[in-house]
Amino acid sequence: MIRHPFEPARLICGLTAVTVGAGYGLDALDVWHAPGPWLFLAIPAGLLVSGVTAVIWAVARRGRPGTER
Repeated sequence: MIRHPFEPARLICGLTAVTVGAGYGLDALDVWHAPGPWLFLAIPAGLLVSGVTAVIWAVARRGRPGTER
């Protein structure tokens, strides 16, 4: 397997998508009732947090030697 660099922003995006998907699935099965527009608003919030994380990660990597692409 080819090694790839760790990217926390992609991790946050994936976790947000899985969480929202699970929430809508549980709501559809009547196991859990989603409170209003919270699940709908979780996607933009997750993308915002992911974007901030990507910027912070890029700035942090810029200062370390040997991490250029």
